[in-house]
Amino acid sequence: MLRNYSNSRTLGDNIRLGTLTAFTAGTINIASLLIFLSFTSNVTGHYAILAAEISKANWSQVAVVGLWIFLFFFGGFVSNFIVINFNKKSKYFAHAMPLILEITCLLFVGIYGQFYYRKSLEETQYLVAVMLFATGLQNGLTASISNFSVKTTHLTGTTTDLGILFSMFTQKKFRKNGELVGRAKLLMSIMLAYVLGAVFSGLTYYYLEFRVFYVISLCLLVVIGYDAYKIHLRHFNTQYRYSKIYKKPNVFAFLYNKIHGSSTIKQKIEKKRKLIFEE
Repeated sequence: MLRNYSNSRTLGDNIRLGTLTAFTAGTINIASLLIFLSFTSNVTGHYAILAAEISKANWSQVAVVGLWIFLFFFGGFVSNFIVINFNKKSKYFAHAMPLILEITCLLFVGIYGQFYYRKSLEETQYLVAVMLFATGLQNGLTASISNFSVKTTHLTGTTTDLGILFSMFTQKKFRKNGELVGRAKLLMSIMLAYVLGAVFSGLTYYYLEFRVFYVISLCLLVVIGYDAYKIHLRHFNTQYRYSKIYKKPNVFAFLYNKIHGSSTIKQKIEKKRKLIFEE
């Protein structure tokens, strides 16, 4: 989900990433609505509030809402900044770091809310600001690494794109277009996952309260852990093959044999060895 970048990503990569992050975005949005009476996965409504407060000359609220919008923007900025500056060194690190920052923000909100929150207006404003920065990080990351194909913190553009695609599918030639069908599958998965996350948050908040942010963090850890597992498994297999070809037993080969067995694998490697070394 995180290793591949831009046009090298497959539809499956985008669907897996979009589904899990959209689920967390839906959960975050409803949790913040129930707790703080404010949406935090998008800033569309905040722009309207900003304009209303400017018209009323309520400058203290203008500053607060302006800060919220800026932090969502800044989250996207930080995500893409990390991706473009560290992508050549380690794609996985560059793509995982914004999610680690998001998890840190969510854990802070969960811990502070569970043990220290006194429901004051100032506390609420600060916690909403932290959550907007976190969702900005997530939206910036998914858009950046997927070449703007995946945006998961709001559904305005998703719903519009689906309406356009379904109108195109009224003609047979578009229904046979694999790229358009894949795009529709991606958007539908994001929409459904977002709604499921919102429903989950609404059903569990009254039992979990601020602990719901721990569940959200766990979902994001699944995204990070999936790719870490794949990378280490590939490295493990490479070490095993190297040790068998060059007859240098090591701990990787031993563990691989214990887990997978060696009979069939040994036969395959022997064939490869003959092809390589007998020439």
